Amino acid sequence: MSESTSTGTGGAGADAEAPGAPTVGIARLGTVVLDTPEPARDAAFWAALTGGEITDTDDDWYEVRTQDGWQLAFQLAPDLVPPQWPGQEHPQQLHLDLRVPDVAAATEEAVAAGARLLRENETWNTLADPAGHTFDLVASAEVATTAVWGVSFDVADASEAARFWAQVLGDPVEYDGAEGAMLGGGKAVMFQRVEGYQAPDWPDPARPQQGHLDLVVPGGDLDAAEEAVIALGARRLPGGGEGFRVFADPAGHPFCLCR
Repeated sequence: MSESTSTGTGGAGADAEAPGAPTVGIARLGTVVLDTPEPARDAAFWAALTGGEITDTDDDWYEVRTQDGWQLAFQLAPDLVPPQWPGQEHPQQLHLDLRVPDVAAATEEAVAAGARLLRENETWNTLADPAGHTFDLVASAEVATTAVWGVSFDVADASEAARFWAQVLGDPVEYDGAEGAMLGGGKAVMFQRVEGYQAPDWPDPARPQQGHLDLVVPGGDLDAAEEAVIALGARRLPGGGEGFRVFADPAGHPFCLCR
């Protein structure tokens, strides 16, 4: 997340490539999962921030359904090393962008709920949630209340990341320019170029993940879905179970294919 890229993927620029439509859709975006030492605390924070509700609770897993249909989850990670934005020694790796009608008012409410203000900008502010995960509050005349805009990943090559994820999700590349790239599906997935990008290497504790995507495979054929994502450049990671398998995308970000 940087001043030049946090909101730069929201509209086409002069250097943007023409949008492209993928031909393959392997899975759909199910849940954005954030690691945290306190899932209950963070679920309560994000439910309040987004006007959502907590829909599932367990000792190590809480889920929030936002009022605009995003599914967020908070996974127990007792030894989480929180990001220290904007550096890459302990990188953010990913963040959520939220549209708000009034940035100042939304920032005040977020801070009162437990967030920390990290940087103020003219049309958006960058904050950290109670676990340290960064997020942006972006001014928008298109919303009357806080709404999740999308999830954004730090990468070295935004074009490559967009091409991979367009094929996985079956969403078109809506924007691909100097600052980053964005897919044009119902739930925006964005990629911002970061100088000196340091990839996670889950499950290596020295390079931990901060979060990941859970993808739902239509029909539940994990063997076929695994073959397809590997062919696109993903790699299989340790872990998984009967109902899910763990992978890393070409930029190193982990994700799960789930039944």
